Amino acid sequence: MTEPACTLDGIPELMQGPILRYVQRVRELGGTNTLALTFFGAIAAATFDARRHTARNVLVLATVDLPMLRRLAEDGPRWGKQGIAAPLIMTPDYITSSLDTFPLELLEIHQRHLTVFGLDYFKSLPFNDTHIRLQCERELKTLLIGMRQALLASVGREKALGTIEADVVERLMRTLRGLLWLHGHKDGFPALHTIDQLEHATQRTFPGIRQALDPEARRDWAAFQALYHDIDALRAIVDAW
Repeated sequence: MTEPACTLDGIPELMQGPILRYVQRVRELGGTNTLALTFFGAIAAATFDARRHTARNVLVLATVDLPMLRRLAEDGPRWGKQGIAAPLIMTPDYITSSLDTFPLELLEIHQRHLTVFGLDYFKSLPFNDTHIRLQCERELKTLLIGMRQALLASVGREKALGTIEADVVERLMRTLRGLLWLHGHKDGFPALHTIDQLEHATQRTFPGIRQALDPEARRDWAAFQALYHDIDALRAIVDAW
């Protein structure tokens, strides 16, 4: 059987070599069980920075093959050094059956992705606004609980607060794009544009979130409090929707 064509259109030039080698290895290990490989997030947008980002990706298999994944895991350090993240593993059935339980994760892929080979399983997903709103509410509350628990675990070490903020930001941005989806913005925006649109939609500023997104900003107690209060304000807004 002829392998599906591979296209690197849209992939940053400096990542094309590593990704091509990654594609070849995935196909070698998975054979005909390997249906598609999709990259998403910063690698699929003009915002990719190899110093800060990794190339996140989804490997779609006909069936989950644990021995194949174990062999792929042995190459993990090699791909990590080349800026390629460990893949999310999905099947076509998993994707369609998860739209009600993990809509934000699938929306994140849907909004900014490049399929380098195989069928694009994320292009035309039928999202339900109710499912997205419920997960947005759940994520915001989970983030607040996590920040409180992480603060207690930091035992007063202010340096730990920066790590906590970094862990929060990625999940938070996924949630913010979900909130904008509910307001009719179906395309995923870069982080700062997302904040601009959210402030316009809610008629409120979010200085704590802006500071958390700034790689040059201070990571201290004041910044932690500002981020927490912004997320709590969003939680109250979503509760009222």
